[in-house]
Amino acid sequence: MELNIDFFINKIKNLEDTIYKLQEENALLKNKLEPYLNSTHKYYEKNKEVIFKKATERLKKLSIENPEKLKEYRRTAYLNRKKKLEKEKNNSKDFISDKDE
Repeated sequence: MELNIDFFINKIKNLEDTIYKLQEENALLKNKLEPYLNSTHKYYEKNKEVIFKKATERLKKLSIENPEKLKEYRRTAYLNRKKKLEKEKNNSKDFISDKDE
């Protein structure tokens, strides 16, 4: 019986050590990855007006060249917004119903 308990204690210690090492490695990798994730965000923050201007020019050009494609883009955007609103509505209903129970 004593041997069995020691075995499990050692196994638990080994698992705790492994968890600790993996947590350290995860933190290290997150720190290495962070500059790559934030760089695009910073770019868009700095160049917001330029990007907005290019997008409006592209839409104007598209409305002249191919108005059907523009209608398709707008319809797709509308459907995506509608789907997102329905999803949020369902999530809020689920949250409210979970509170009531």
